[in-house]
Amino acid sequence: MIFIDACLKKRTPYTPVWMMRQAGRYLPEYMRVRSAAGDFLSLCKDYKKASEVTIQPVEILGVDAAILFSDILVVPLEMGMDLKFVQGEGPVFSDPIKTRDDLDRLDVQKSIKNLNYVYDTIKLTRENLAQDKALIGFCGAPWTIATYMIEGGGTKTYAVSKKLLYSNPEFVHQILAKVTAALIGYMKEQIKAGVNAVQIFDSWAAALEDEAYFEFGWKYIMDIVDALKAEFPQIPVIVFPKGISGYLDKISGNFDVFGVDWSTPIELAKAKLSPKYVLQGNMEPTRLYSKEAIDAGVDEILSAMNGAPHIFNLGHGILPDVPVENAKYFIKSVQEKSKIVKTEA
Repeated sequence: MIFIDACLKKRTPYTPVWMMRQAGRYLPEYMRVRSAAGDFLSLCKDYKKASEVTIQPVEILGVDAAILFSDILVVPLEMGMDLKFVQGEGPVFSDPIKTRDDLDRLDVQKSIKNLNYVYDTIKLTRENLAQDKALIGFCGAPWTIATYMIEGGGTKTYAVSKKLLYSNPEFVHQILAKVTAALIGYMKEQIKAGVNAVQIFDSWAAALEDEAYFEFGWKYIMDIVDALKAEFPQIPVIVFPKGISGYLDKISGNFDVFGVDWSTPIELAKAKLSPKYVLQGNMEPTRLYSKEAIDAGVDEILSAMNGAPHIFNLGHGILPDVPVENAKYFIKSVQEKSKIVKTEA
């Protein structure tokens, strides 16, 4: 598997490439399956349909890895929280965590057990996915998941979460510890079910200042990484803390791949973190609206990496109205242009 070889810094014939949110609304085939499922959460829970949309981007676009189709919030859902996806509003928890009693009613072991539809999706996908294509499992980072649990949904300010963090840090640590315990069990089960690598998404890392991030964010990601590596040392672990380019000097840990978002210059990430870590990223997703912009973005990133350990990706998820033709063009462009770069290197 070229993707796994790249994660482990083995030589590859070209730079492997995939996209965050590659199983998504820009694909008509995805929309047909989602429509048949009824709604987003029903699609996540229907392992046959979830497996189908997981594989679609590999077959349609030729990406080098599939990423499990699911959502980061299925974990608090199965811990016992009430989750709905509301049109135009996104995820909503009707019962956000406000007190210790709210936290105490959440069940770590129940969540790990109840997420069997995810493990079934993985098993079926691994059966049907081409043997040379990697399957990536994933979870949200504890801090990002906790913000939804505390706020009751998405937020632009994180005011409720941060007020709690500074007024009652011990309680926030208790929330994060419980979420982390659930995520460790969940990710171990994903690996046992057949994923070849895992990624931890910290989408809201940039909501916290430096000191707070390493205490309430990064620490808990590293707890997951260390637990997984202790039991499954051969499974590559990718971390993706979005928007923390100012904190790169403090980044260290037992993971393999560091995901670089589009707001972080790849040259900066390379100077700070390569070659200790493989870098993944980081083309600006809206470049996919223009083939000229794709060409320029691919050339710039390949030139900057210049043979250093690298997996090509977007700097965040692909957007719903990107033309499929442009997505195909991007994947092919990376694979063909990086062949030439690697031949010359």
